[in-house]
Amino acid sequence: MARKLASIQKVKALSAIEGADAIETATVLGWQVVTKKNEFNVGDLCVYCEIDSHLPEKPEFEFLRPRKFVIKTVRLRGQISQGICFPLSILPSDTPLEEGLDVTEVLEITKYEPPLSAGLGGQTKGYFPGFMPKTDETRVQVLEDVLEQHRNKIFYVSEKVDGASMTCYLKEGEFGVCSRSLELVESTDSLYWVCARKLNLENKLKSLSGDFAFQGELAGEKIQSNRLKLKGLHFFVFNIFNIKEYRYLNYQEFRDTANQLGLETVPIVEENFLLTTEITVNYLVNYSINKSLLNTQAWREGIVLRPLIEAKDNYLGRLSFKAINPEYLLKHGE
Repeated sequence: MARKLASIQKVKALSAIEGADAIETATVLGWQVVTKKNEFNVGDLCVYCEIDSHLPEKPEFEFLRPRKFVIKTVRLRGQISQGICFPLSILPSDTPLEEGLDVTEVLEITKYEPPLSAGLGGQTKGYFPGFMPKTDETRVQVLEDVLEQHRNKIFYVSEKVDGASMTCYLKEGEFGVCSRSLELVESTDSLYWVCARKLNLENKLKSLSGDFAFQGELAGEKIQSNRLKLKGLHFFVFNIFNIKEYRYLNYQEFRDTANQLGLETVPIVEENFLLTTEITVNYLVNYSINKSLLNTQAWREGIVLRPLIEAKDNYLGRLSFKAINPEYLLKHGE
């Protein structure tokens, strides 16, 4: 599912910021965004750009040059602000003014991708294979309707580990290693492959009956900025995928298989998390604010929620979503 970096959305609420005369907080979808006071009224439509949006170098966005035209999480007068709201006037005159309309391409906005660590990827073999899903999660701030549709389901909550997405697979006897979007040639220059060989992942896949993939986070020394200060290389598994049946293992299957094979999984924060009516977007964002279970001196990147029994959602596809810790984003300039 493509992410709407920029879309037409409704201002759902406005609230004052203590001690601030010129700015206030707008609620758009499930995001809190600082805006100029009186720029919008409740119920107005606006153009909302999510964090990670990279705006084009145009006169109307020139004020973002000091930020390199990238929208990041900021704190203004004590209020966390995630994203930016523009009046509808920034759109071409022939744009349909429909709530929810994706205007990412219209405004020439792209997703900001931080540079990977040198030597992390190695040589590319090809695109990510089509016989298994890529790893990706949608942020909870755009999922208020999804939360309502899945009330009273039991989820498990895992820590979102700060690292690089990695997938290893075995299909019809062929072993492969991938980054988030690409398959990689085996090389000692690739930390993905170095880790896969170090952890004997090919033989662990071969020990299973059938074709499977391990998906997880590559973390540790030389990976990104190693913000968790881990020693060596680690592969924290968060999915085991049955390629032939095209399905993820349910939670208990996943845990049992990982334990059987000696795989290191992402830390599990909570195993029986009931999605009651009290669990709102803000609740989950606040829940994400904590230190990592891998290093209690460092902020965790966030949390990921998945049901104990795999389920589908009409909007998401697989029912799985994340809440990113705003304190982590602030600390690391994201």
